[in-house]
Amino acid sequence: MTMADVEVEVVSSDTVKPSSPTPDHLRHYKLSFLDQIQVPVFMPLVLFFPRDDDVSLDEKRGRIRQALAKALTQFYPLAGRVRDNLYVDCNDEGALYVEARVRCELSDILENPVPRVLNRFLPRQIDDVQDLAVAVQVNFFECGGLALSLLISHKVADALSYFTFLNSWAATARGDTDIIDPCFSSSELFPPINLSGFQTSTGIVKDNISTRRFVFDAATIASLREQFTDLNDAAAAATTVDHQRSRPTRVEALSSFLWSRYMASTQPIDTRGDKLYTVLHAVNLRTRMEPPMSGHHFGNISRLAITVPTKDAVVDGGHKIVHQVREAIKQVDGEHIKKLQDGKGYLNWLKERSARISQGEVVSFSFTSLCRFPIYEADFGWGKPTWVGSASLTFKNLVVFMDTKSGDGIEAWVHLKEDDMAKFEQDKELLALVSPSVSVKSCAF
Repeated sequence: MTMADVEVEVVSSDTVKPSSPTPDHLRHYKLSFLDQIQVPVFMPLVLFFPRDDDVSLDEKRGRIRQALAKALTQFYPLAGRVRDNLYVDCNDEGALYVEARVRCELSDILENPVPRVLNRFLPRQIDDVQDLAVAVQVNFFECGGLALSLLISHKVADALSYFTFLNSWAATARGDTDIIDPCFSSSELFPPINLSGFQTSTGIVKDNISTRRFVFDAATIASLREQFTDLNDAAAAATTVDHQRSRPTRVEALSSFLWSRYMASTQPIDTRGDKLYTVLHAVNLRTRMEPPMSGHHFGNISRLAITVPTKDAVVDGGHKIVHQVREAIKQVDGEHIKKLQDGKGYLNWLKERSARISQGEVVSFSFTSLCRFPIYEADFGWGKPTWVGSASLTFKNLVVFMDTKSGDGIEAWVHLKEDDMAKFEQDKELLALVSPSVSVKSCAF
């Protein structure tokens, strides 16, 4: 069977409402400034679970639905509807809930996961958000396995909030009573403002996006980290402790390598001209607030660290860019967050930047890392997922990092224009480091 032959047939579609009504005083949930400026897309994950003869499919179906209703009570804005990019009407309309039948075995998917095929397991297209906050699809395979997909609107949550909800939902399903109590106060931290003149959909590309999944094992990543460690700095190399401090993280090293290969393979020197190239990394602000906040704070409490590589950052294979990336991430500090809380100055900068991107003056390359997030912790009562995948997204020049099941390797889900991907995926330096097998079947069976 080829992936093109995978047929997913929707058998039912309705909504799951909260198990208890939202109190009147919580019916109007303000979006924060950081919520407002987020792109109107869903964040997707698909969790794959093999057959478990101890729990029937009907019992799984019942647990998933009942626990979702309870979780929506606790995370009440997710059961509402987003209005005018200003607030959530917490009216308990509920989450979109779809069930589907997949005409193949679970092993067929895990043998060679194809990002675009995984989109068939989603209840909505990534950019078809409208006013929804949450959508779920439960996909039943012929072998008795299932794939559970969860979409959450980026208008109401960032990645950490996504996993807070997902794992609370799973904990409820397995009967765990120790559920975290989310805090919905982000609009107090980042007050909403008037966004007139700013298009939040900037960057969404409907056609000609190619998505590929590249896997890098632990040894390769460790080698890259050592390679990018500045051992020419005698002070940094003086002690083991200082050496560790100068050593880039896994994400810093791998993102620097991938950006350098993107530039080398798709951006000929004679065509760069006066274009401004930027590298963006999503950064969690909670731990950078003064004082630091807990992970229980819900919403978009993350923003971008922006690196503007120097002209010579490409020629050395990524050595220079990795240090520039580290400095940019360090600059997302308390002072930077105060500027975000003011909002207006940052919005003006966003408008100017969006205009330059639209005119082709700025070429951005973005990295979002889900590494070290609790991706594989969602146990609904029949074990943790055997594999967790993403999907093909609607953005060019975007890389999403996810831990491998073992936790020591990284899957890079790369989204490029089709003509750029054709060059990038043939880059010899890239292929020399990519793991030859893309199968995740061995971790499942």
